[in-house]
Amino acid sequence: MARRRYLSRRQLIVLDDLFNSDLDEQAVLDKHKVRRSTYERWLADELFAERFKQYVNSVRRRSELLMAKYSCLAAAKLVELIASDKAETARKACLDIISVPKIATDRGEQSDKAQKDGDKQVEQLSDATASRLLMALAEEK
Repeated sequence: MARRRYLSRRQLIVLDDLFNSDLDEQAVLDKHKVRRSTYERWLADELFAERFKQYVNSVRRRSELLMAKYSCLAAAKLVELIASDKAETARKACLDIISVPKIATDRGEQSDKAQKDGDKQVEQLSDATASRLLMALAEEK
């Protein structure tokens, strides 16, 4: 029996709606009048599953791009909060800045040494140390 090389138009439309609309899975199936059993059969199909993985990877890349774009803004906002009139807000901002782990830009190319270092837990500062840090920052102003 010859293997299919292409997905049907209906399958492509369902996949597109699953990943590019605000509808949940069941709502997409209802919209396109696809039975759950048919969808489950599609998921078991190698070609459909491969395309599904491509969509998942695409969404993951978009998410990583969005996080990368806004990480500088988030860091700047945290730095602004250090100067807050509220001591507790400033203290928490200091803790957040200090405790943020370094994220490798490309996890696939990390060396063995970098992976071993990444496996270590980030040490948390005690409240006393954080308070001393905050006081030192306040004195600098």
